[in-house]
Amino acid sequence: MFIKNTWYVACTPEELAGKPLGRTICNEKMVLFRDNDGKVSALEGFCPHRGAPLSLGFVRDGSLVCGYHGLAVSGNGKCASMAGQRVGGFPSIRSFPTVERHGFVWVWTGDAAAANPDTVPHLAWADSPDWAYGGGLYHIQCDYRLMIDNLMDLTHETYVHASSIGQSEIEDAAPATTVDGDEVITSRHMERIMPPPFWASALRGNGLADDVPCDRWQICRFEPPSHVMIEVGVAHAGKGGYHAEAQHKASSIVVDFITPETETSIWYFWGMARNFKPEDAQLTATIREGQGKIFGEDLEMLEAQQRNLLANPQRGLLKLNIDAGGVQARRVIDRLILQESSQQQVAEA
Repeated sequence: MFIKNTWYVACTPEELAGKPLGRTICNEKMVLFRDNDGKVSALEGFCPHRGAPLSLGFVRDGSLVCGYHGLAVSGNGKCASMAGQRVGGFPSIRSFPTVERHGFVWVWTGDAAAANPDTVPHLAWADSPDWAYGGGLYHIQCDYRLMIDNLMDLTHETYVHASSIGQSEIEDAAPATTVDGDEVITSRHMERIMPPPFWASALRGNGLADDVPCDRWQICRFEPPSHVMIEVGVAHAGKGGYHAEAQHKASSIVVDFITPETETSIWYFWGMARNFKPEDAQLTATIREGQGKIFGEDLEMLEAQQRNLLANPQRGLLKLNIDAGGVQARRVIDRLILQESSQQQVAEA
């Protein structure tokens, strides 16, 4: 149920500070660590000596040392040394290609020979001084596709996020969904509405009036394996909406990297990138706090939804026009998984 020959966000650099990090991605238990040169490596989290989790070890002289009996393993998975023992003949353990870029550590979970660093998603905002970013990580007990459904249909904001970004006008604006290759785009535009609390605060943060009618937009972009970027914002009504000049609007990109852990759990890297007042660290912190609360509301709903689905496997789910974004994203995922499976069968034949 996972695309394997692709890049997933494994962690943030901060998570690797001081010690190895154990993480399961697409059912692959792995350990990530930095060597003496600062390069990140990812290995399967299984010591070949006695099967201990390598995440319980430590880094010494650039190698990962098992915390059970001291077997040292290099970043390429080769057993390097062990006090008083000859381990050069031990088989290497699996290593996963990694790339550190755009403020994230990416890992390739499929065929290592197919890994191409050039295919790591390009995030223009991450490397520009004109943008500020603040985000976080949630560990959520749900199928990764449920989170994609959630992000590709923002109708739920009216109910789940009623006190922050929700408003009844969302339901009155029909979404439009298009598919361009592997990308699925769902758009919704609202005209001459009052901004909800979160966006009123963002307008104030950008030095704009928050008590006047605004045009609002939500443009959700899914790209495989499980990334969703959402262009969101409000502009004073009559100034051009999504296309308004910067001095008339507050807009951002909601960043969603959904990394499957198992069939029913995910690592959810969330955040918001904005291109107004990027130097204002306090504004970044305020927006991050507000976003964290909003995504916390999603967490509660998604975990309850997953429990309900597991308890009722025989129940079918209904589909409405508002579900088009999630439905199309799932079709892309299914097609790519089938394509990978077919290629593997040919290679093994």
